[in-house]
Amino acid sequence: MNDKKHLRWAVLGTGVIANQMAQALQSMGRTLDAVGNRTYDKAVAFAEKYGVSKVYNNYDEMFTDPDIDIIYITTPHNTHMGFLEKALCHKKHVLCEKSITLNSGELERAVKLAGENGVVLAEAMTIYHMPIYRTLRERISSGALGKVNLIQLNFGSYKDYDMKNRFFNRSLAGGAMLDIGVYALSLARMFLDSSPDQVKSFVRKAPTDVDESAAIAMANQEGQLVTAILSLHSKQPKRAVISCEKGYIEIMEYPRADEASIVDAETGERETVRAGRTTDALRYELEDMEAAVRNGNDMFLSYTTDVMKLMTGLRQEWDVTYPEEN
Repeated sequence: MNDKKHLRWAVLGTGVIANQMAQALQSMGRTLDAVGNRTYDKAVAFAEKYGVSKVYNNYDEMFTDPDIDIIYITTPHNTHMGFLEKALCHKKHVLCEKSITLNSGELERAVKLAGENGVVLAEAMTIYHMPIYRTLRERISSGALGKVNLIQLNFGSYKDYDMKNRFFNRSLAGGAMLDIGVYALSLARMFLDSSPDQVKSFVRKAPTDVDESAAIAMANQEGQLVTAILSLHSKQPKRAVISCEKGYIEIMEYPRADEASIVDAETGERETVRAGRTTDALRYELEDMEAAVRNGNDMFLSYTTDVMKLMTGLRQEWDVTYPEEN
């Protein structure tokens, strides 16, 4: 644990998430400490934009930099494992963009390295850190809604059939599961008593042989059921419904939700519950990560592990693999 006033952050990558991360630190009255990117000029421009004092000539330098405590990896997920190994072996705490790895085997190695080096490893899954989900879990834990019986999840966007972009590009680990399915399964896992042990699915593949759309049904030992419909080529609402014995919870735009509706099963009365702000999603992640580094707070790594096992099993069933896995 770092005993200085502020833990020191470096970001790997300069894309959308890296920009949001730098802005989140600014909202906390902080400045990002360092940036690295495959293209040096982009890292320089990023640093100038956010007042970052250190730009690495070679981004590998951040893994050995004694002035850095936490690294946020925001690069495409097929690059994560190589960077995770370097960071964890050099005793850096790591917050890694979803999906944290390509498969369960990679994640098991990363978790082992984190344990051996005494550092925190976490996936940057907004759902685990949005205040609305703490509020909803507390409501369910109180018994007011009864047992969770069913969870229904939709997440679909329409992407043009450009097989060179990352969504459909097998060489960039494209496909719906690792890009958007991780959100759906992470939300489900958060509200289930245990991880599903029965899984059935149908998949439609893109011409590049990655998963374009999927329908998934799951059940766990407690008899809780989950359905998820995912697509990268058909627009759907980002909608979650958690059905309990005494009512149901409806959440729209669930990856970064800040409100939900609770509907009473008997009366049909609808209550709107609000907590947090969608615009602060990255800030909640960073704050929870710092708390974990300082105090050992939970960063939901066990849920991340369960979700990765489900995703890996589904892709194996669909025969969807990536070059790094062969």
